[in-house]
Amino acid sequence: MSDFVLDPRLAEESVHAVSLPLSDVLLRNDARTLWVVLVPRRAGLEELHDLPDEDRAQLMREISEVSEAVAAIAQPTKVNTGALGNIVRQLHVHVMARQEDDFAWPGPVWGVGERVPMDKGLLNERLMALRERLAAV
Repeated sequence: MSDFVLDPRLAEESVHAVSLPLSDVLLRNDARTLWVVLVPRRAGLEELHDLPDEDRAQLMREISEVSEAVAAIAQPTKVNTGALGNIVRQLHVHVMARQEDDFAWPGPVWGVGERVPMDKGLLNERLMALRERLAAV
């Protein structure tokens, strides 16, 4: 049995979309953009270099697959990827769709405005689209 536990802050602001071989894919509950978070199911990790080589390679494959899904679903100007961990120390990677007219363009999204929870229709639409795109991963 694994001692992996999802950080409560990630759990509070997101909805589980799908589990990939290494990571849980979470849909951040924010209507402002399609924003996904990958969390490797490994306890006690904070940095990418904390992952064993094989897991690090798998995470990169999963980031690529999720990035392709986000691009296909949202048709963004740019897909941003980041792993900061300054507030939530648990290793996690953000993948988000960015548009030239979004709430933070062209700067980073962190600390800009307040999260806007999705209504049930948009939440279900985004979850279904992610699950469909990532079903074969």
